[in-house]
Amino acid sequence: MKPSDKLLFIKVIHTLIWVFFVSVIFYIVYSGATDQVSVYTWIAIGLIVGEGLTLLVFRMFCPLTLIARKYSDSDKDNFDIFLPNWLAKHNKVIFTTIFIVGLILVLWRTFES
Repeated sequence: MKPSDKLLFIKVIHTLIWVFFVSVIFYIVYSGATDQVSVYTWIAIGLIVGEGLTLLVFRMFCPLTLIARKYSDSDKDNFDIFLPNWLAKHNKVIFTTIFIVGLILVLWRTFES
């Protein structure tokens, strides 16, 4: 397999994983906003916390980014994922903020009197 094919494969997988986690984040927000907190909400929160711990272990890089680096010398933020460069650059800040809003909503709905 050519390096360009390997990079394309990584980009596809990375994008699919990104879509999954963004969907999970929006599910958390939805659960909190609609007061439909369930065991699935807590599983979703656990998944996002697990993702955050993975990023911490890999010094704030997705492990797929580190693998993709072997097949590209691009300095663009989206070299390893099918996202606009501006979104790839600010991805962590944007979606961490949305997750925190969702988490606050879930906690508020769970512990309100």
